[in-house]
Amino acid sequence: MKIGVLALQGAVAEHMRSLERAGAEAVAVKRTDQLDELHGIVIPGGESTTIGKLMRKYGFMNAIRDFAAQGKPVFGTCAGLIVLADKIDGQEEAHLALMNMTVARNAFGRQRESFETELDVKGLDAPLRAVFIRAPLIKEVGDGVDVLSTHNGEIVTARQGHLLACSYHPELTDDYALHAYFLSMAKDVVGTN
Repeated sequence: MKIGVLALQGAVAEHMRSLERAGAEAVAVKRTDQLDELHGIVIPGGESTTIGKLMRKYGFMNAIRDFAAQGKPVFGTCAGLIVLADKIDGQEEAHLALMNMTVARNAFGRQRESFETELDVKGLDAPLRAVFIRAPLIKEVGDGVDVLSTHNGEIVTARQGHLLACSYHPELTDDYALHAYFLSMAKDVVGTN
């Protein structure tokens, strides 16, 4: 299974390492034509406004929307979650607008309020180690979105069909369970085609 990591900004190497540990062949995606060979793609953290601008500049907006329209899985972490959301609190325009959810940027505070915690995530066998750095928050979800985990009553992991999003950085720990979960989503899609 080939899983791409959008390589415009963010922890690309760390996501690739986690995907490889989960059993995938990881690919750093810098051109839209690379999407054709992939079974899924990760949109990593970074700065959502910058990622959005770079995606527009290099033609990734429509390319990833088309990729998702084929039923191929897309996984957004931290800023990637913001990029997937159809509504961003206090912002007029969404980016990909693929997931039926409203998100708030930097909802968990600034850099100095960063923290690590254990999360119970629906679909995983054991608690997941999660790193929150200037993390966004899923304020509400709409139809078709399944809440997979919360932290202090706030939604931090969600899934809508073949789309997965989390507020934190699962790639910054040695725990690759969420990447393995995403890989299983991609295998399910291949199995149904």
